[in-house]
Amino acid sequence: MGSDEKIEERKMECYGNVEGEKIIIKVDNKVQELYQSGFGKIDGENLILDLYEGLYLNELKKIEVLYKGKNVGFNELMEVCYKKDKNVLTNYLVYRDLKNRGFIVKKNEEFGVDFYVYEKDDYWIKRAKYAIFVLNEGCEIDFKKIFEKIKEVKNCVKGAIIAVLDRRGEVIYYRVSEATFNEKR
Repeated sequence: MGSDEKIEERKMECYGNVEGEKIIIKVDNKVQELYQSGFGKIDGENLILDLYEGLYLNELKKIEVLYKGKNVGFNELMEVCYKKDKNVLTNYLVYRDLKNRGFIVKKNEEFGVDFYVYEKDDYWIKRAKYAIFVLNEGCEIDFKKIFEKIKEVKNCVKGAIIAVLDRRGEVIYYRVSEATFNEKR
């Protein structure tokens, strides 16, 4: 993938509300900029962000988030999000790592993929470069199911990648390719 970049802090520009498992922001020019940069999806007059997108933008200080009418900081927002989605921390850390590497990262439940990753300038015109499957180190997984999902997406993306969040919070990426073995005679 690319080289690591540090998250830069900026002045808050937008305000969103936690609603269910999404963060909703009213559309204006600043929100349009976020959307054009690959964040969320527009639904009527709102930009709908997944929880990890809201966490990322909040950490960057691009948005402030209200929960039950109260402005919440990053740590409080993480707690709120974790109550709604037990996988949010893992997804957030992988999402942040990919964003910091310069990719556009989109959630799409199709084929059981956690994220589709696009090169920055390709998002609006090309298909995803990678399908990312997110795993936690030490958790039990059914590799047969994961490899079935990878077979389903192989014609839709250039590559399938398993992103493993290790116990130190670092993300390790494994490119997956199909292997065939001949029977020993």
